[in-house]
Amino acid sequence: MDSVLKQVFKNKTVDIGKLKNFGFKKIGEFFEFSTFILNNQMKLTVKIKDNEIKSEVYDIENDEPYTLFLVEGVAGKFVGEVRQEYNKVLEEIAKNCFKTEIFKSDQSKQVINYVKSKYNDELEFLWEKFDNNAIWRREDNRKWYGLLVTLSKRKLGIESDENVETIILRMNSEDINRLVDYKKYFPAYHMNKKNWVTICLEGKVDLKEIYEKIDQSYILAKKKVSEGEKYENRC
Repeated sequence: MDSVLKQVFKNKTVDIGKLKNFGFKKIGEFFEFSTFILNNQMKLTVKIKDNEIKSEVYDIENDEPYTLFLVEGVAGKFVGEVRQEYNKVLEEIAKNCFKTEIFKSDQSKQVINYVKSKYNDELEFLWEKFDNNAIWRREDNRKWYGLLVTLSKRKLGIESDENVETIILRMNSEDINRLVDYKKYFPAYHMNKKNWVTICLEGKVDLKEIYEKIDQSYILAKKKVSEGEKYENRC
């Protein structure tokens, strides 16, 4: 996948039902869409299967694929126009046929739905540099009661460079001391370890248990927050 495709469709999941409305046709295993660009000099074809995306720009006059616009550092009016129209079509497809999905694990999706249904709170993405980190806060006092953070397991003391989606919640210090085992519960990542705890959202902790911990965190957030509990913006 070229760099433009990666950027345009980053953190996006295809909505198969919307492809046909946009003009895609099912050909073999792929949904395929073609359009002419640059005053019909080029034909752009986009193929999608699940979240696999392929594209090709075909030079009609020379009867061959055109790829020069994908080469970084290559400039010129014609190349620039091809890039511009290519990007425009891809962005329209992303807008109309895809949905943004930052957090992809089943448990992440379920806890997001739980918080929305019970507290009507949406995730807030506060850091442009860290677009896979977000927080929930109480509506009444604006205090945080949860974070969803994607990080390397190694940052939790696990010997692995694999990324994992985690939830970070408030908890009483005595419960933290009892629960932290570096298997299911971990010290809080970039939060006050006396007042917060990290849980990996990969199935080792039962969802019902996580929901209970979210409810407890929501209640604890009603209390005054000390300066030492503030999130350090250097994930």
